[in-house]
Amino acid sequence: MKTQITQSGTRAAKAGLSAILVALLSACVNYAGIHSDKQMAQPQQFETATSLPAESGHWPAADWANQFGDAQLKALIDEALKGSPTIAQARARVAGAQAYTETAKASTMPSVSADYSLKREQYSANTLIPPPYGGAWETENSGLLSASYDLDLWGKNREALKASVSDLQASRADAEVVKLTLTTTIARTYNQLARLYVLHDIAQQEVDRRAEIDRITAGRIATGLDTEVERKTAQANLATARSALAALDGSILTTRYQLAALMGEGPDRGLAIARPALGVGDEVRLPDNLPADLVGRRPDIVAARWRVDAITHEVKEAKAEFYPDINLSAAIGLDAFGFGRFLTAASRTANAGPAIHLPIFDAGELRAQLKGRYADFDDAVATYNQTLITALSEAATQLAQIRSSDTQLADAQTAQQAARDADNLAITQYKGGLTNQLTVLNADMTALQADQAVANLLMDRRDQQIALASALGGGYVDTSSDTTRRADSAAQSHPVVAAR
Repeated sequence: MKTQITQSGTRAAKAGLSAILVALLSACVNYAGIHSDKQMAQPQQFETATSLPAESGHWPAADWANQFGDAQLKALIDEALKGSPTIAQARARVAGAQAYTETAKASTMPSVSADYSLKREQYSANTLIPPPYGGAWETENSGLLSASYDLDLWGKNREALKASVSDLQASRADAEVVKLTLTTTIARTYNQLARLYVLHDIAQQEVDRRAEIDRITAGRIATGLDTEVERKTAQANLATARSALAALDGSILTTRYQLAALMGEGPDRGLAIARPALGVGDEVRLPDNLPADLVGRRPDIVAARWRVDAITHEVKEAKAEFYPDINLSAAIGLDAFGFGRFLTAASRTANAGPAIHLPIFDAGELRAQLKGRYADFDDAVATYNQTLITALSEAATQLAQIRSSDTQLADAQTAQQAARDADNLAITQYKGGLTNQLTVLNADMTALQADQAVANLLMDRRDQQIALASALGGGYVDTSSDTTRRADSAAQSHPVVAAR
C-alpha cells in the first residue's frame, strides 16, 4: 500500500510540474510568424561551363608569385607579410575575435567566486538590530564562496558560443583576404614598375631616334634640301621625347615609393628596389571542377559563409530568449561581528536555490530583436551570394582578358616588325634625300606606338595572370571546418532542448 501511495505521489508531482511548465511556456511571449526563406546560392546553379571550362590545370600554390622567376619579388612579398601594418591590423582583429569566443565559452560553464569584506559600521538603535549592537560601532567580517550555473535549457549560451566561433573563423578568413590583397597588389605594382622600365627603354630609344633625325635635318639644311621649318620641327619633337622620358623617370620613382608603403616601410626603402626581372610565368589553364571548389579556395567566400553561419546561431540565440532561464546558485561562508568569533561554526552562513526568469510581457522587444537577427541573416545570405557571383565573374573576366591579350599579341608583334622596317627605310631614304621629314616622322610615330603597344600587351597579360591567381584564391585552402566541428562538439556537451 505504501508503495502504491508513493508511486501515486510521484506521478502527481510530475504531472503538477508538467502543468506548471506548460503554463509558464504558454504565458511566454512567442515568435510566431517571424522567419526567413532566404537561401545561400550554390555554385552549380550558375552557368559557367563556357566561361570557365575545365582545362585540367592546377590551382594556384601559396607561392604563386615564384612562377615569374624574380627573386626580388618574392623577397618584397615576404618582407611585406612581416612588416605591413595592414597584416598587423588583420592579426589584431583575429585576436579580438578569439577573445570574444573565450568569453562566450565561459558563459557555458559554471562560475565560482570568493569575496571577503571588512567594514566598521555604526548600526541604528531604532531599526531591526537590537542593543547591544544597535547604536554601537561594530566591525563586521564577511567571507563568502559562491557558485552559479545557468542550466541553459534552450541552448542560448551554446548558440552564442557557436556564433562567436563562426565569427572567429570569418575573421581568420578576412585576414587571408587582407594577405591575398596585399601580395596581389605588390605583385601588380611590381609589374607596373617593370612596365615603366620597358616604356623607359622605348622612350630612350625614341630620344636617340629623334636626335638622329635632328642631325640629318641639319645636314639637309646645309645642302638646301630642308629649311628652318624642318629644323624647328625636329627640335620640338626631340624636346617632346625628352619630356616623355623625364615623366617616366618620375613615374618609376613614385612606383618605388608605392611599393615601400605596401611593405610598411618609408619611401627610402623603395629607392633600393632594383629593376624587375619578371619572366613569362606558367601556362594558364583552369583547374577542373572550378565553380564547386572555388567556394573553399576564395577567402572572401569562406568569410561570407561563416558570417551566414554566425547569424544563423544568433537567430537561434534570439529565439531562446523567449523561454525561461533557470540559474542555479549556491554560497557558503562566514559572517560575524568582530574578529574573535569569525572562524567559529556559529558564524557559518549558506544558501542555495534556483532563480527563474520568465519573459511574459516586454512590449514587443524580443520579437523586434528576433526580426533584427533575421534581417541580419537575409543581409548575410545576400552578401554571400553576391560574393560568389563576383568571384565567378572575376575568374571568367581575367581568363577572357588573358586569351584576348594572347590573340592581340601575335598581331601586335607583326605590326611592330613592319613598323620598325618602315621606320628604318624612311630614315635611310631621308638621309639619301629620297623622302621628306614628314614621312620620316609619321613612320617614327607609328613605330613608337607599335613598340608601346607590344610592351603594354605583355605587361597587361602578366598583370591579368596575377589577377587570375588572386581570383582563384592565391593558394588559399579552407581548413576551418574541422576546427569548428570540434568546437561545436565541445559546446554540445549538454543536451539541447529545441526551441520550436
